[in-house]
Amino acid sequence: MPQAEDNTSVQADMPGHIGHRARLRDRLLKGGAEALADYEVLEYLLFAGMRQGDTKPVARALIRRFGSLSGVLNADPGALQQVKGVGETTAAALKSVALAARRMARSEVRDKPVLGSWQALLDYLSIDMAHLTVERVRVLYLDTRNRLIDDHHVGDGSIDEASIHPREVIRRAMDVGATALILVHNHPSGNPDPSRADIDVTRRIAEAGRLLGITVHDHVIIGREGHVSLRSKGLI
Repeated sequence: MPQAEDNTSVQADMPGHIGHRARLRDRLLKGGAEALADYEVLEYLLFAGMRQGDTKPVARALIRRFGSLSGVLNADPGALQQVKGVGETTAAALKSVALAARRMARSEVRDKPVLGSWQALLDYLSIDMAHLTVERVRVLYLDTRNRLIDDHHVGDGSIDEASIHPREVIRRAMDVGATALILVHNHPSGNPDPSRADIDVTRRIAEAGRLLGITVHDHVIIGREGHVSLRSKGLI
């Protein structure tokens, strides 16, 4: 009976980049994602768009350009293609991974009490907003069981009464049958510390909500450096 061929000797006989791909695959399958450095995870993702050749230089170039694995996955497709070796197919493969990550994170908060799944909510918001290059304002409307019933994109731009009107926020809550809400926006600078405008608008919305029985649970600010809850800071 023929002996099974030793996988190590097979890999040793492969051309350099092919053997490297096989070794990465083995480490990923046997050790999980934590067995690979960020650039190695990116290398493996690049295999989908680059069927041949060494993906390591491209992976390292992408990390240098965008700062991190998450920065690469959240980069604009046009910006990705400015890196040598990245074409439309490769950019699409990377964006599909980012889309899958968002949908997985969103599924963890859908149809569940948001306040009881707070870390899952923060993970979802961070994946979705931490790397945006514009400031985006969202309002999460909740039902009586604190389940998400409407994730409303209010608009893009600095958070002040020119971009987010307390009366409109509360009116929409009443229109969708919400009894509570969570304000969310991001700071493209990366620093999530609240500004005076962030605090003032939040307090106006909370006061308008109190008059009509709508609870403002929190205002969460997302940045690449982390997140800040105005509730936990005693600012609401």
